Amino acid sequence: MLSLAFGLPGTTEWIIILIIALLIFGSRLPKVMRSMGQSMNQFKRGMNEMIDEDERQEDDAKEKEKEAKA
Repeated sequence: MLSLAFGLPGTTEWIIILIIALLIFGSRLPKVMRSMGQSMNQFKRGMNEMIDEDERQEDDAKEKEKEAKA
């Protein structure tokens, strides 16, 4: 059965694809994975900064409402 032509690759096809990928990208793979990890960390850091800034703005708005009522 030709699983590559009619659906998702099976286990043996995935193993062959991984072996070929390791042969082609083997020497560059650690660099690629390291840079992907750094990118993920930067993305998470940026998201956390945005959330913190949003929370600070909400707190400032609540304080201004309290001052306006008083």
